[in-house]
Amino acid sequence: MPRKTGSRHPPHWPENVRYITEPQYHASVPQQIRDIILQLHTTSPTPPATTALPAVAKPAVIIQLISDPSHPARGQNGLFAAKKIPPRTLILDYIGETHCDDRPHSDYDLSLYRSPDHISVGVDAQHAGNEARFINDYRGVKARPNAVFQERRTDHGELRMSVWSGSETIKKGEELLVSYGKSWWRSRQDPNAYGTPDSAGPVVA
Repeated sequence: MPRKTGSRHPPHWPENVRYITEPQYHASVPQQIRDIILQLHTTSPTPPATTALPAVAKPAVIIQLISDPSHPARGQNGLFAAKKIPPRTLILDYIGETHCDDRPHSDYDLSLYRSPDHISVGVDAQHAGNEARFINDYRGVKARPNAVFQERRTDHGELRMSVWSGSETIKKGEELLVSYGKSWWRSRQDPNAYGTPDSAGPVVA
């Protein structure tokens, strides 16, 4: 069955970004790496799968414009809980273009996997992705993040990077916040900059 390349986008979705619900694979991904990610006919070492935990039924999140004057991303979009999300719950996958080429100028490139022979695999949601691309960093907003990035394998065996709630319940209307990591901030020259016109975004570690 062919994979979906696009879908009806949610409210507040930017016109210049394609909304997708399934990962897209760039030509830079070698077949042997694709086999590992998709867990197809390979005996190569694969990353461990996470424990299956309950997922929140759709829609769990909404995209909203941030108007709080004290928020570092004021005027940009953020991702908010559309309902109460229990602790340690799978919220959604980080969907984008799976690739193995270098993308130093993307603010939406998240590290997915590194092979034993040092091939790095990323998921870039700069030009195509889902709601997860709008998750902001917690710095300047809360004392600590309420969500985390974590690897998992789907029921079909595909390796994905996903967003999970942390150790506490996320209340309805609360912004989902993660830690981008120190490397993301070190790579930005301007200490006053916060993300991009859409939203801040994670970067390959």
